Amino acid sequence: MAASAPLPSDDAQQPRLGLRERKKLKTRVAIREATYRLITDQGYEATTVEQIAAAAEVSPSTVFRYFPTKEDIVLTDEFDDPVMEAAIRARPADEPPLESLRAVLRQAVEAILADQPEELLQRSKLMLEIPAVRARMTETMAETALLLSRAVADRTGRDEGDLEVRVFTASVMAALREVTIYWAEHDQKENLAVLVDRALDSLEGGLSL
Repeated sequence: MAASAPLPSDDAQQPRLGLRERKKLKTRVAIREATYRLITDQGYEATTVEQIAAAAEVSPSTVFRYFPTKEDIVLTDEFDDPVMEAAIRARPADEPPLESLRAVLRQAVEAILADQPEELLQRSKLMLEIPAVRARMTETMAETALLLSRAVADRTGRDEGDLEVRVFTASVMAALREVTIYWAEHDQKENLAVLVDRALDSLEGGLSL
C-alpha cells in the first residue's frame, strides 16, 4: 500500500496539512482519478501518460514527478511506507510483531475499502490482468518490506539487516500480495480484511496436516 494521509485514528489528534501539502495531495488524487477513468473507458494499455496529464489538467512532467511509472499511479494509495512505519512504531511496545503488522494492515485495508472502494476493486483487477502492474507491485512490496524491517527490528531489539527480520517482514508483505491476487481471482466477493487475517494466521501457525 503505497501517499500522504495518515492511517485513520482520532480526528482531533490528526495534524492539519499545510497549503503546500494539500495542493500536492489534490494533484496526486486528480492524477489517480483521471487514470482510473481513462482505464475504465479504454483499457490500461491504451491509456498514456500524456492522456492522463491532459485529463488531470497537469503536465506529463508533473505526472512523472508524482509517479515514476504508469504502474505506480494505479498501485499508489494514501497509505505510504513512512505512514505505515510510523503506525507500527505507535503500537504497544509489548505487542508481538506479527500482531502489530496485522493491526496496521487491517486498519489500512479497512480504510481504503471505506474511502476508495472502486479504486481498490479496479487496482486488484489490474494486478491480476496486467503483468507489468503485477511485476511493479512485487517490486514495491519488496521495498516496503525492507523499510518496515526497521520498525520491526527496533521493536525486537534486532538489527534491521538481520536475516530473520528481513524474512519476517518480506513474508508478511508477500502474504498481502497473495491475498490481493486471491481476492481478485475470486471476483472480490470475500471480505478482504478477513482474508488478511487468514493469511497472517497461516504465517503464525503454519499449515496443519
